[in-house]
Amino acid sequence: MAAIAISGAAITGCSDAPSVSTQTDAAEIIGKSSIKVENGRLTPEALWAMGRIGAVSVSPDASKVVYGVSYYSVPQNKSHHTLHIMQADGSNQTLLTQTASNESGAVWIKNGTKIAYLSNASGSSQVWEMNPDGTERKQLSNSEKGVDGFLFSPDEKSVILIQQVPIKESTAEKYPDLPLSQGVIIDDLMYKHWDEWLTTAPHPFIAQFDGNTISGGKDILEGTKYDCPNRPFGGVEQLAWSNDSKKIAYACVKKMGVEYTKSTDTDIYLYNTEDGSSVNLCKMSEATSNYGYDTAPTFSPDGTHLAWLSMKRDGYESDQNRLCVMNIATGEQSYISEKPFDSSVDSYCWAPDSKSLYFTGVWHGASMIYNIDLASNLTKITSGNYDYTSVSMLGDKLIATRQSISEPTDIYTLEAKAEGKITQLTAENKEILDQIERGKVEARWCKSVDGKQILSWVIYPPKFDPNKKYPTLLFCQGGPQSPVSQFWSYRWNFQIMAANDYIVIAPNRRGLPGFGMEWNEAISGDYGGLCMQDLFAAIDDFAKEPYVDNDRLGCVGASFGGYTAMWMAGHHEKRFKAFIAHDGFFNMEQQYYETEESWFTNWDLGGAPYEKNEKTKNSYPNSPHRFVEKWDTPILLIHGDRDYRILSSQSMAAFNAAKLRGVPAQLLLFPDENHWVLKPQNGILWQRTFFAWLDKWVK
Repeated sequence: MAAIAISGAAITGCSDAPSVSTQTDAAEIIGKSSIKVENGRLTPEALWAMGRIGAVSVSPDASKVVYGVSYYSVPQNKSHHTLHIMQADGSNQTLLTQTASNESGAVWIKNGTKIAYLSNASGSSQVWEMNPDGTERKQLSNSEKGVDGFLFSPDEKSVILIQQVPIKESTAEKYPDLPLSQGVIIDDLMYKHWDEWLTTAPHPFIAQFDGNTISGGKDILEGTKYDCPNRPFGGVEQLAWSNDSKKIAYACVKKMGVEYTKSTDTDIYLYNTEDGSSVNLCKMSEATSNYGYDTAPTFSPDGTHLAWLSMKRDGYESDQNRLCVMNIATGEQSYISEKPFDSSVDSYCWAPDSKSLYFTGVWHGASMIYNIDLASNLTKITSGNYDYTSVSMLGDKLIATRQSISEPTDIYTLEAKAEGKITQLTAENKEILDQIERGKVEARWCKSVDGKQILSWVIYPPKFDPNKKYPTLLFCQGGPQSPVSQFWSYRWNFQIMAANDYIVIAPNRRGLPGFGMEWNEAISGDYGGLCMQDLFAAIDDFAKEPYVDNDRLGCVGASFGGYTAMWMAGHHEKRFKAFIAHDGFFNMEQQYYETEESWFTNWDLGGAPYEKNEKTKNSYPNSPHRFVEKWDTPILLIHGDRDYRILSSQSMAAFNAAKLRGVPAQLLLFPDENHWVLKPQNGILWQRTFFAWLDKWVK
């Protein structure tokens, strides 16, 4: 059986390989890493060999932690999802997965004596259970539809199963005499989303659990075609059981077709399991009505309150994400984080006493943990140049995942107080990281054209020598409202750029969160305006440093960053020697009609090209395709064919335009990728093409 190289280990098997006996000694499954890093520099192969830590689940007595890790095989071009367990202090870390099956989504049941999880060992994804030592594995569900996710009720007599239900008749079903036809008949919008054609919808089914078997299942959205959890990123965190196991809070956009493609109006519903009725908690009165995203409901430990994340405005996907708390007895709702935290809440958990909550949110280029009580008193718990990406309770402590520009995700415990002790529990990729010399990361502030302060992260090559001159890359963030924080990426990785002897400057230009909502919202309707001037200001300021080679500057970015690179190709006034644009839009009028999430273009571009208003008059005239006559610099275009939010035709058109213009250009097209690059061999190809282009034209 082939070995899959992983961080500090080699794991046998993959999802379609023969099973390994569950009695196999873990030492036979995990050994020393086969990855040897040459010259101490980070490589694409080393990145793809790293284990990626996922969800964390704490046992009821807070003594143990089970967590997921994903590994990737470049030779087999596949991923493998595993479960691990450790004591709450990080000791006795043990691999529970000793089979070729993918196992994920672990939670504790039966008062901590069992772990429930998803496994495809039976040929489809089902709910299984095992002892905390990995023994006595038993399949609990046997659903014909398969199970995408699950959530046990507090009394464990019921379990929600997320299953796909058909929402569209296939051509073969409509015309049985044409079974080989690949034609798709489309009658309404939102017929595809992000990277899939919508023929099914996820629905929550309430099944019964007798302690041994999960059986039955009532679809709480029966007769509808709505998504729950919401596509494309929602999971079981979009549902919550009440403490008495009688009600379910769930998030749902109850819209279809044109309505759905134009709206982000996701509401929280409270479903009564006894009579099947539902109440929309976001539309209970005019005073409490909310029209943006409402997601991630969670009941307080004492059952008196329900919290969720809430955006106010319909159609604005990057609105301020606020913590809303509702008193269940009175129905009173309060947006407790809205005023004290002028940014968005990303994840949260209740404190054990139900009097406050802990949450993560970005501020000034780093995502920290905060505590906020029901009266909106805010306390910052952490500090430093990190991104805390999740937080939950571990008894009277916090357990969190953390990453930075220089470190992939690991698990930490923290004292639940400001600047309390922090303990690292995992070192998932130590064997690889110990071989790598990483570059220095520092914050740099400069002024924009209107006197505002701009924060940039600067990443220097390993063994940086200020007496030398270095090629330098301007990184243009996407989103357009995703923070340039202390994130670790397996594709847009700043340390691997530095390892190739480039200095990287990554500005938090206008339109990014963490600097107040006014700064965050300044980009909408002004794509070619101050946000671009911010980027020019950052690179021009940094280019004054004696170690920056002004004759070797490059500009790179994805999504809105891809748009930025193409826009700058027509405006940079010979600053840059090369551009790289990944999944960007080239023709904004084309983008308005092509994208499946019309709410985005309606909000950010101001509406359709034929609508005349303050936003559209600044948006469409700044479409990159209008400035091709000024293109004179080599450009690499990259796109995934399964990207349905920004279609690959955008990069194809940009490539054609450059070639017809006589500008050196290259197109890297992935027929099997979406807005990201998720397959290992494609990821390696992406990195090799990326650096080959920069080395040719910038170095």
